[in-house]
Amino acid sequence: MAGFLAVSNWFIPLARRLLFLWVRTTVFPEHPQELGFDPSKPLCYVLQDRHLSNLLVLVEESRRAGLPRAEAPLRVGDQRLPRSFFFLNRDRRSAGRGRPRTTHSPLLSGLIRQAVADPQFDVQLLPVVILWGRSPDQQDSILKALFSETWRPPGAWRQLLAILLHGRHVLVRYNAPIALRDLLQGGLAEEQALRKLSRVLRVHFRRQRQMAIGPDLSHRNTQVNAVLAGEQVRQAIADEAATRGVTPAQARARAAKFAFEISSDYSYGVVRALELFLNWLWTRLYDGIELHNFDVVTRIAAGQEIVYVPCHRSHIDYLLLSYVIHRQGLTPPHIAAGANLNLPLVGALLRRGGAFFLRRSFKGEPLYAAVFHEYLHLMLARGFPIEYFIEGGRSRSGRMLTPKAGILGMTVQSFIREHARPLVFLPVYIGYEKVIEGKTYVDELAGQPKQRESLWGILKSVRNIKRVFGKVHVNFGQPLVLASFLDTQQTDWREQNTVAPPDWSRRATRRAAAELAKRINEAAVLTPVNLVALALLATPKHTADEHALQRMVAHYQALGADAPYAPTTIGCPLDAPQIVAYAERLRVVERFRDPLGDLIRVPGEQAPLLAYFRNNVVHLFALPAVIACLLSHNRDLEATRVRQAVAGICALMGAELFLRWPADELPAATDAVVDVLLKRALLRRTESEDRLATPDPITQEFVELRLLGETIRPLLERHFLTLALLERHGAGSLTRQSLEDNCHRLAQRLSLLYEFNTPDFPEKATFSAFIGNLIEGEFLREDPGGWLHFDERLLTPLAHSELVLSVDARQAIRRMARAEVVA
Repeated sequence: MAGFLAVSNWFIPLARRLLFLWVRTTVFPEHPQELGFDPSKPLCYVLQDRHLSNLLVLVEESRRAGLPRAEAPLRVGDQRLPRSFFFLNRDRRSAGRGRPRTTHSPLLSGLIRQAVADPQFDVQLLPVVILWGRSPDQQDSILKALFSETWRPPGAWRQLLAILLHGRHVLVRYNAPIALRDLLQGGLAEEQALRKLSRVLRVHFRRQRQMAIGPDLSHRNTQVNAVLAGEQVRQAIADEAATRGVTPAQARARAAKFAFEISSDYSYGVVRALELFLNWLWTRLYDGIELHNFDVVTRIAAGQEIVYVPCHRSHIDYLLLSYVIHRQGLTPPHIAAGANLNLPLVGALLRRGGAFFLRRSFKGEPLYAAVFHEYLHLMLARGFPIEYFIEGGRSRSGRMLTPKAGILGMTVQSFIREHARPLVFLPVYIGYEKVIEGKTYVDELAGQPKQRESLWGILKSVRNIKRVFGKVHVNFGQPLVLASFLDTQQTDWREQNTVAPPDWSRRATRRAAAELAKRINEAAVLTPVNLVALALLATPKHTADEHALQRMVAHYQALGADAPYAPTTIGCPLDAPQIVAYAERLRVVERFRDPLGDLIRVPGEQAPLLAYFRNNVVHLFALPAVIACLLSHNRDLEATRVRQAVAGICALMGAELFLRWPADELPAATDAVVDVLLKRALLRRTESEDRLATPDPITQEFVELRLLGETIRPLLERHFLTLALLERHGAGSLTRQSLEDNCHRLAQRLSLLYEFNTPDFPEKATFSAFIGNLIEGEFLREDPGGWLHFDERLLTPLAHSELVLSVDARQAIRRMARAEVVA
């Protein structure tokens, strides 16, 4: 092996050229100079494992990047060291052992000796991670997946096999340089400094490898044994034995059964094989996957536990996010999946891809609850990225659903219990231009029962896949650092590391859920389908003159650009004519030729589906739409009155749509929107300057202002219906269930009798969520008997609601409410 490092003038160049006849690399970052080298200080490369192939890759890539050459001598002051690299792990005979042997590179020892002796001496250490077969580029063989990178250091023969199988897909990741002088603060002796630097570099390489292939997660049986050994689970087993009158061994066997039912059986080879399938699937389903703000992930991935929290729009979500993350060179997360997906064949495949399963309810099964809590804690404590959907299920309406506190609360409690490793929630918005389950969603909104998942149902969906599904957008929002969030909720939470959840943690969980929902909504991506849906569904017959449609789309575009909803919101880069043409190509609208000008209309069967995509982004334009409703129905209002009404309406609407503005920021946001509407001539100021007015009713701008207000009208009508029923019945006369039933029944009747024809207007889940938000916001109060009580505060939003609805709509709702009370 001594000859291995005796770098000759002819061997390295020859071996490098021969190797790169076969090898192809992917380099992160693409321009390593961006890492911030100091050209005045010498640069020394650090490789983890002692392999000639790794050295040859480093030599070639340092040349291509224009960096100091790795094989060149290292000049340090007056000294000329023989090379500019060293291996951290020098002895491969320790591969697979618990600890690497403690032999250090002579070059590293020499640098430490010089730095300890000379306080002015410094050198930059550049760790370089080289992974064979972990490139995010497309692989083409399951055999290659099975022999890809693992945590076990490869021997010479396995490394040779890796070169043959994965030489076309090698990942090279340069990391930020480490200043040797910074690590030697405190007057360390030579041996102490050597141990410290070796430890720092080992931790660094471990974190980088973990980013790429995941933490060193042991065999599934080891995971189960670790879960069963947890204090909470052992106590639950004892309680189970006492309660059911069985032996401790039988209770433990039942707990083990639960653990195997829950736990994943992660296989990196299966993940790679799934990548091949998904790459084939996406090219047939979609025109492309657009990724936004992924740099947020790379900034926080090393050294922190990430919990991905995406919105839930389709079963495709499970596969899509893992695929995207894996293709970017990071570890795909373990996904919390409902037990309804643990189907024959499919469940086993998902489990090996990282899914772990949970039941919809833990009620009546304290042992199952204890096992699941401990399993989740194990995954979080070991640093494996997790993904779950806080909505609890797929949104049938397209809006963000009210978050469920279940698994989020378990995560919070796990972190309170053990918080050595930072934990970050990462909101993710997933936006489709068509969803595979679209027709099913419409049927369920129309009252048909939800179909249970089955293998046949999945096969039938795949069989019916058509090519025209547009693009998918994945946008990563603003991270929520759990420790910092808990500091705002309970300053002494770090001292409360008990197994049982403290009372305040439930309140903190609810607030964290609401905050994550807001941040998911902030990361919304505007697509052509969203914009066309907003504009066309506001028209009476879902039809518009092409020029008029383009004008409305341009208004929405201007609001998104000049009064942006949030910094993480992504606008649509196309102009209005391109947007309309794009929607035509996807067949969500059709063109009707007419001598007076072409009309664009929504085919009858597409209207309910387009409502879904309008609802994806309705929160982005809720504030402009409320202002448009206020002015179009009142024609002339004082600016202060507009702000007051907006604040009152948003107090209720904000909880349902998870709007981002606190009360003190709402006036500024309102003024920004008003400025855009004035600029677009949709509003005007009166001569007194303190009043806002609409354009003349006969103008096109007035019609467009009314259409803008139609965006939010169905939601305001639901609110008015709920409040009108409460007012008619009075406090203490309705339970939550009876109020939900009455709202649902009257909404269905209104949809049949009047133009309340939005598909999701009578949706019972929407009324349930709104009533829950009224209780959460303390507008409603449930007494011990379940009766709902309210005071005058609830009538203020009711008065504001009357300002934004037409007389016909108000009268229809009040008439139905009176009729329901009489009945």
